[in-house]
Amino acid sequence: MKSYKHILFDLDGTLTDPAEGITKCIAYALESKGIQTADLNSLKALIGPPLKDSFMHTFGFEENEAITCVEKYRERFSTVGLYENILFDRVPELLEQLKSRDYHIYLATSKPEIFAKKILSHFAIDQYFDFAGGSALDDSRPTKTSVIQYVMENTGLTDPQNCIMVGDRKHDLIGARETGMDAIGVLYGYGNRTELEGESPTYLLHSVADLIEFFE
Repeated sequence: MKSYKHILFDLDGTLTDPAEGITKCIAYALESKGIQTADLNSLKALIGPPLKDSFMHTFGFEENEAITCVEKYRERFSTVGLYENILFDRVPELLEQLKSRDYHIYLATSKPEIFAKKILSHFAIDQYFDFAGGSALDDSRPTKTSVIQYVMENTGLTDPQNCIMVGDRKHDLIGARETGMDAIGVLYGYGNRTELEGESPTYLLHSVADLIEFFE
């Protein structure tokens, strides 16, 4: 196995399980468009990818409508939804182990950075991160690739061969590939094996326990 010095983590579906908050906020946004959601579980597939894209591709909204929906989503998420969230088991143990072994840890999430930082603080895991990067409220970092590039630019990471991205959706793997770094796809989140294998991750792991063992 290659020796990695820098680890970039996705947030939703990788470090935390945000299903309750995200699905309720998506349903809240859809309701503003007259769309009722009978089963919140039907919205779980939208966890991870950029929300604007999901509103456009899944519900057929034009870009302006999708932007309005994102704004409505954030209306609830900023005050309630971001706390309807739980850490996956053993995540603090994983981060503590990595820090004790002198890895550098970064967040690279499609969630707006302002919310991501609040979530890290809420769960008292912000101390482990050298830098937390996310999307921008003005949509200037619309893809996972642009978020990873933003993290690299702000931390002086110039050699992607020393870096590895950890995430649960194909967008994480695509972002890693497009920035020249290896990737770990995790199967305990919201991307299934077919989705992840379709992007040829460098490694595919089943659990947080597998991540702990991988980086030992």
